[in-house]
Amino acid sequence: MTTPCDSRFSLLLTFISHRLYQSSESSISCDDSNQILRDYAIREINLLLWLSFIGITVLLLRKLIVLFKLWSHGSRIPGPPSPSFYGHSVLFTGTNPHENLSELLDKSHKKYGSIIKLWLSPTQLLVSVKDPLVINELLLKAADKLPLIGRVYRLAFGQSSFFVSSFEKVKRKREVLAMELNGKLLEKANAMTDRAVHSVMERICETMGKGALDCEMFSQHMAFSILGATFFGDAFFAWSKANAYEELLMRIAKDASFWASYNVPPFWKQGYWKYQHLCTKLKALTQDIVQQCQMNYKLLCQPNCQNNPKMKEEDAASGATFSIGVAKLESSSSPESCCHLNQREDPNGNVMGMMFHGCLTTAGLIGNVLARLSMHPEIQEKIYSEVITVRKQFDKLNKQDVSKMHLLLATLYESARLLPAGPLLQRCSLGQDLDLENGLHIPAGALLVAPIQLVQMDEFNWGSDAAQFNPYRFLSKSEKRSELSRSSEATDAAEAPPDAGEDPYILRDPYKNVAFLPFGSGLRACVGQRFAILGIASIFASLLEQYEVKLLPRSFIEPKPVMTNCVLQLGPSPKIVFVRRNA
Repeated sequence: MTTPCDSRFSLLLTFISHRLYQSSESSISCDDSNQILRDYAIREINLLLWLSFIGITVLLLRKLIVLFKLWSHGSRIPGPPSPSFYGHSVLFTGTNPHENLSELLDKSHKKYGSIIKLWLSPTQLLVSVKDPLVINELLLKAADKLPLIGRVYRLAFGQSSFFVSSFEKVKRKREVLAMELNGKLLEKANAMTDRAVHSVMERICETMGKGALDCEMFSQHMAFSILGATFFGDAFFAWSKANAYEELLMRIAKDASFWASYNVPPFWKQGYWKYQHLCTKLKALTQDIVQQCQMNYKLLCQPNCQNNPKMKEEDAASGATFSIGVAKLESSSSPESCCHLNQREDPNGNVMGMMFHGCLTTAGLIGNVLARLSMHPEIQEKIYSEVITVRKQFDKLNKQDVSKMHLLLATLYESARLLPAGPLLQRCSLGQDLDLENGLHIPAGALLVAPIQLVQMDEFNWGSDAAQFNPYRFLSKSEKRSELSRSSEATDAAEAPPDAGEDPYILRDPYKNVAFLPFGSGLRACVGQRFAILGIASIFASLLEQYEVKLLPRSFIEPKPVMTNCVLQLGPSPKIVFVRRNA
């Protein structure tokens, strides 16, 4: 017989057993849940790892396919064998890489033909074309530029729409810029010529008093002055910081390509931060001159649009002269045909880029023409007579007047032929392979170069006097002759210059010779070539009317092309003297 105490004890044991059972059940279920979570996490991680592995494998396979494709097509192009695993990249490590590369290309073309290849690295193929007809075909099909070009301008000036590698992205902007350069900006440059020459001559008068001038330095001052006056208007001549701006621009130009050659910005190098500091100072100076223009020209603050009739009516009603080049350059950077700026783009970056590129190339051509004129005083005197003759017919020089100075223009063309801005014209096709009419297949991404310095010095293209300075190759006598006589003259590169007593001579179109490539060709030819030729012609018309350029004795005995600030010039830079002509 059980007692109440026993009963209570039994219930307690039952309760404890039940709790222990529940606890064990929950423990088991908790362990199962944790195990399930662990298994799920492991499966997910394995899936991500497999997907990553497959993705990386596919990416590597695609790169290998592209690489094998590059090797396959590259092996079919003749050229010298690679000296090592790294190819001919050793050419870019010397003191003058452009000269080393040009010499190798010259030798290779003579040995292997008009189209050759060089391996710059296992993944970088360079294809050089020397045949002018193939060059023109190539430039019509390949309109992209190397990414390095874009990095140079982006590093120095920020986002800019004029210097983009892809041609499709910059096509519309180039068209608008060409209209501005060949329109009102060219008129403005011609109007500013006399004042720019006077400003530069005042600036160097102290140096002239001490003796000879450095041709390269004078050319730099002249190019900077005429471009600054063109883009910024009359305010540029009164700007107290113009000299500092020019010096800073040239310092940045000297190291631009070096720092842009890094795929990853070298933050660990002190020199990189010094270069960035210089670029920041240049941007501040650009903003300062733009503000000076805004204070002088109210239209600078207004958006300008090619397709905006209201703006055109306002411009016509105001009768404002084109002293607002900065506004035009900023408006032409819009991604549309109207004037909405890219939000990522710095408007002043386009101005700095134009000044940077324009100063280098314009100064190079001015320096070359100065050197040629000082070495050939007889041609200089004939140009002076031509300038005076045209001057008598008009009160003021303008672009129509300069276009009548045929010997002066021929001298510019001949100087550009003998010494273009650079030894190589570089292009690439970023998106698609190129198939040429001769059956050659060039894979996408290959570096395409035209050794224009070699092409424009080739006797096959220019005759037996191809290496000599002869501006008369671009001229013909104006008297009427039969077509047969004219064609025979055109093939004679060593045509005798017309005598002073004969009828005036006329200018031949230099672009009828497909080997004339100082401004490029094809889709991405220089949009400022007409601006440069007529603007520089106006400079020399004004300069030679007032001064005679003489070469300092024994200062320029053996001229040789050298790269200075990324531009080809004759070196060593000749020493010249300006002698004022009698009134």
